[in-house]
Amino acid sequence: MLELNEIPGIDPSDADLLDSAGIRDAKHLAEQDPKILLEKIQRANEILQLAGGVPAETTLETWIRSAENIISQMKSDFKAPSLATAVNYEGNEQVAGMLASAPYAIPLPGKYLMEKKIRVSDIPAGLLLNRYSGDLDVRIVNPDLPQGDVPNPRQAGPTTLGQKSQSKSFDPSNLRAIEPKETPVQRIAKSKQGHENDRVALIRAPRESTNRGKKPSSRNYVRGVLHPHPWSLRLGAFFTLMIMPLLPATFISVFLLLLLSKSPESFPWIPNWLIVFPMALPLVLLGYLIWGFTGKCRVCSQRLFTRKRAQKHVKAHRLIYLGYIVPLGIHMLLFSWFRCSSCGTPIRLKK
Repeated sequence: MLELNEIPGIDPSDADLLDSAGIRDAKHLAEQDPKILLEKIQRANEILQLAGGVPAETTLETWIRSAENIISQMKSDFKAPSLATAVNYEGNEQVAGMLASAPYAIPLPGKYLMEKKIRVSDIPAGLLLNRYSGDLDVRIVNPDLPQGDVPNPRQAGPTTLGQKSQSKSFDPSNLRAIEPKETPVQRIAKSKQGHENDRVALIRAPRESTNRGKKPSSRNYVRGVLHPHPWSLRLGAFFTLMIMPLLPATFISVFLLLLLSKSPESFPWIPNWLIVFPMALPLVLLGYLIWGFTGKCRVCSQRLFTRKRAQKHVKAHRLIYLGYIVPLGIHMLLFSWFRCSSCGTPIRLKK
């Protein structure tokens, strides 16, 4: 099926926006209503913040018409392969004789089947000769032989059915009516508290009071899906930001303190309070192992505070010479939301 970005007028960012609204290909787009599609795109963009704005309704109408034209063109160009070639079997004398002796099929009522104990599987299936391809096995029953008791609703000529199978029996006493059972329809009661206490709604979008008075374009505007453990991520970001400067400070402090202990007369300017850095390192390292190393994205489950060589998302937080982890932690603590470095999904830490 034709991809969205192959439709004229739709660039990759527009295709991502349509994909977030559930539109997967050109056929699906051609079936949409412009007004309903615009509402879907607006809701998806409010949650994921994929673009600064959404296309106008007239633009969506143009895309839908382009998709309809492409689909109709593809259907007109497509030619179904011929699966079978019609064969005129009526030119065969045996087939002609069979058609003359049995020009029509007789419908069997259900009551007759029960009385005569005939199973449905005992009745041969009809065959359309003009639709058949290949070798045909023709069998003509001699009409002079005694046939079974078959009802004849109209007197149009002799009609023959194959002999009934006597090896299978049908007991009508085993029949019983199947009545549909009335199962009560379970309806999910709507929340009377509304959006404020709706768990699913809170996961998808924050409360109205959270972003009241904030501009959607500012970083203070909290967005994204709610993380199940927001305080664990905050602690992970805090200990990650602490351990990065603490590690080099600890090594430098240990070196200076060793110089002071060996020759205090030569290095009187080295302060004794540098011992604080080596003493704080085990505590900060323990906090990082508990909360920082285990911090994961809610969507893609990738670790957020561990360095790994992988391609990052184009919208990931990044600072020159600092990489991705430090800006991620700072943004998380200051604004209560962040974008995952791997998948780019906005995740918030505040309801």
